[in-house]
Amino acid sequence: MAADGFATFQAAGSMQPAYLAVDWAATALGPVSGWSPALRATVDMMLHTRFPMAVFWGEQFVLVYNEGYTELIGDKHPSALGCTAPEVFPEAMDFIAPMMEAALVRGEDFRYDDAPVPLRRRGFLEECYFTFSYSPVRGADSAVEGVLVVAAETTEQVVSARRQELLGLLLERLFVVQDLDELAEQTCAVLGTDPDDLPVVDLHLPSGRTCSTAGAPELPTTPPSGAVGRRLVSASHDGTTTVWLPLQRPKEGRPDDGERPVSPAAGVMVVRCSDRLVFDGTYRVFLRLVAGAVATVIGRLNTRAADLSLRERERAFSTALQRSLLTAPTRPHSLQVAVRYEPATDVAQVGGDWHDSFVLPDGALALSIGDVAGHDRDAAAGMAQVRNLLRGIAFTMEEPPAHVMQALDRAMAGLDVDTIATAILARVEHAEVPDAPDGQDGQEHLVLRWTNAGHPPPALITPDGVVELLAAEPDVLLGVLPDGTRADHVRVLEPGSTVVLYTDGLIDRRGHGLDHGFEWLARTLADHASEDPEQLADSLLAEKLSGSEDDVALLVLRVP
Repeated sequence: MAADGFATFQAAGSMQPAYLAVDWAATALGPVSGWSPALRATVDMMLHTRFPMAVFWGEQFVLVYNEGYTELIGDKHPSALGCTAPEVFPEAMDFIAPMMEAALVRGEDFRYDDAPVPLRRRGFLEECYFTFSYSPVRGADSAVEGVLVVAAETTEQVVSARRQELLGLLLERLFVVQDLDELAEQTCAVLGTDPDDLPVVDLHLPSGRTCSTAGAPELPTTPPSGAVGRRLVSASHDGTTTVWLPLQRPKEGRPDDGERPVSPAAGVMVVRCSDRLVFDGTYRVFLRLVAGAVATVIGRLNTRAADLSLRERERAFSTALQRSLLTAPTRPHSLQVAVRYEPATDVAQVGGDWHDSFVLPDGALALSIGDVAGHDRDAAAGMAQVRNLLRGIAFTMEEPPAHVMQALDRAMAGLDVDTIATAILARVEHAEVPDAPDGQDGQEHLVLRWTNAGHPPPALITPDGVVELLAAEPDVLLGVLPDGTRADHVRVLEPGSTVVLYTDGLIDRRGHGLDHGFEWLARTLADHASEDPEQLADSLLAEKLSGSEDDVALLVLRVP
C-alpha cells in the first residue's frame, strides 16, 4: 500500500488485514493507487475516528467503512468491504436507496433520528433503529463522487422506551382492577398494543379464566421437556422463542430464588417472542416485569376477601377511637355550636382532623379546628397529642390565641411531639373594638379573635346572608418554628352571624385548585344561610364536592 502512495490503511487498526485482503482492483473502485484524492481523504478521515462511519462511492455505491461501523452491520463484515450497497443491504434498499441517489445526483443531505432500518446481520431479519446522516462527498471539481454515512445505533434506546411505556400503561390499568376477569381483560388489551415485543401472549389465571392477544389461546400451556430457565422457562423452535412465566409471587418471608414452578392451575403467562429481536437479558427482564405486575395484582385480589374481614374489625375499633378523641362541643347558653367529623374512607374511620369547643375560665368560648396529615392511627395519635396540648394551654394561659399557639409550638418542640399540623384557634368574647361599625367605638361587642397556622380561612355568613372568607395572611404551620411569632385577627360578630371552621378535606379535590373549592363553599353557604348550625353542617357534607381523599372536620357557630 505504501508503494502505491496510499498509507491510509495503516490507520485501520484491527481492520487492516480485512482491507488488505480485498482485491480492490476487482471492485468498481479499482486499484488503491488509482483512487481519487476525495476518496483517499474520506477513507483516511474515517479510519482516524472511532465513531461509526462509511462511504458509498460512485454510481454503484461501493461500501468502505471504519472499525466502528462493523458493530452496526454484524456478520456482514468483512465480506461487505468493497461490495455495492444492493449486495450488502438488500433488505434495506427500499429505504436507503432514494437518499443515496439524491445525495449523489443532486448533492442533497439527509438526517434521520431513530429511523427503523431492518438488517439481516445475525442470521435473521432484525428490527433495528439508527440515527444517521447522509452527506455528499465532492471532488476537486465540486462534483459529487460519493455519499458519507455517519451513524449511531439506537435500537436499545428505542426498544427500551417502548417497553417502559408499555409497563407504565400496564401498571396504570392494573392498579384499579377489582377482579380476575377485569385483570385478564385489561392485561391482554394492553399487551396487545405491543406486537413488536409481544407477538402473542396467552394468559391463564388461577381462576381458570383465559385470554389471549391473538383472540384465543394458541400456545402450549406447559413447556416442553427440553425447555430451560429459572426465573422464566423458554424453548426455541424454527427461530422463534416461546416463554412460560409463572404468575406466582414468592411466599412471604422467602427470597425470590427463581424456582417457582410453571403450573397453569396456579397461573401462567405464555409469550411467543419476536423473531426480529435478539432474545437477550434485557428481553428476559422485560418479560419478568410484565409477569410480575400481573402476579402482584393476582396476589392483591386473592387476599382481598381476608382483608375485608380485617377492615371491618378495624372500622369498629377506629370508630370507637375517633369518638373518644373528639368530644361533644360545649358552649355558652347564648351561642349555638354544631360539629361534624367525616373520615376519608368507610374502613378507617379515624384520622388527623379535629374540632373542639370549650368554655374558658374567663367565660370566653374557645374554638379550634386542625388537621394532622394522614388518616390512620398514627395521624389520630398525633392529633390527640396536639389537640389536648392546645386545650390545656388555652385553658391555663387565658391569653390571646396567637400567644397560646406560640406556647403550643414551644411545648411540641420540648415534648418531642413530632407532628406538623394546620390549625385555627379562636376566642369568642365580648371586647372593645376600636374600629367597630356604626360609630360604636369604645363599646363592647361580641368578637371573633383568631390566629391561623396555615389553615384554610374561616367563613363568615353575615345576618343578611352575605358570605365572606376571613382570609388574613396565615402564619406558619404548627411544629415548624418553635420560636416563631404569630398574629391575631379580630372580627365583630353581629347578631345572626354564622362562623364556619372546616378542614381542607371539604374543599380540596384532585385536579382542581383551591379557588374552585372556595367558590363552591361560598355558593353552598349562601344557599343554606338560613339553616340552623346542625342543618348547615349536614348540608355541607351532603353537597360536598366529589373525589375527596381526605377527612373532613366541621365546626359551625351561630350568634342568635
